[in-house]
Amino acid sequence: MNDSDAHLIEVEGLRKSFGDTEVLKDVGFAADAGTCTVLLGPSGSGKTTVLRSLNVLETPDGGLVRIGAASVDFDNPSPLKSARRTEVAALRARSGMVFQAHHLFPHKTVIGNLVEGPIQVQGRDRAEAEADARVLLEQVGLAGRETAYPAELSGGQQQRVGIARALALKPDVVLLDEPTSALDPELVGEVLAVIRDLSEQGWTMVIVTHEVRFAQDVADQVLFLHDGVVAERGGAEVLTDPREERTQQFLRRVLEAR
Repeated sequence: MNDSDAHLIEVEGLRKSFGDTEVLKDVGFAADAGTCTVLLGPSGSGKTTVLRSLNVLETPDGGLVRIGAASVDFDNPSPLKSARRTEVAALRARSGMVFQAHHLFPHKTVIGNLVEGPIQVQGRDRAEAEADARVLLEQVGLAGRETAYPAELSGGQQQRVGIARALALKPDVVLLDEPTSALDPELVGEVLAVIRDLSEQGWTMVIVTHEVRFAQDVADQVLFLHDGVVAERGGAEVLTDPREERTQQFLRRVLEAR
């Protein structure tokens, strides 16, 4: 077994441009099962594009993304469109996404939101999916709110439903795109507490966040992105004792603003 075989996530040579703007230039990293990777960087650095490339919500211009046994090589497109669609679907099936602004179905109840993916996408039995959903709702502190609609919940509660919905798919990796950025400050803590619990339970996560002190608690790996490249990488010490001046400047600005 070589080193890459031990990693659950492997990204190589990721590139992406929007028009004339090169957002990702040559991004690569690996992550093991049960670890938390934090993507950090200023606005426009490419961190959210990296995250969205992991499940092809953004289609990279080049590079390779692998999660477990599923991979897509964007440098060597499949000659058949159907083959590429199959590759992308297999990669997407490995991850669950938590968005900035919940993206819940407003016309469905809380439990309806959780079982939609398992039933419609994975073909699971409704009774099984609902039983799993109730366990997840208890896990995120929302037991008893199964029949509520999103509009009846606070922003923090909606985001916790969003996290439970991602977990309901039983993914190998949970992807979180600034999960607290749309919340009122007093609601941030309840969502971070849930994510901290997931880290302690051994879920594999990749998180884009500006919550630096929270990241210190959960990060096994920190990638600081700047101008489309990984400018610094390491463990949580990147957040407390960064080597690169660009990382130091960014952290000073973020911490002074809080």
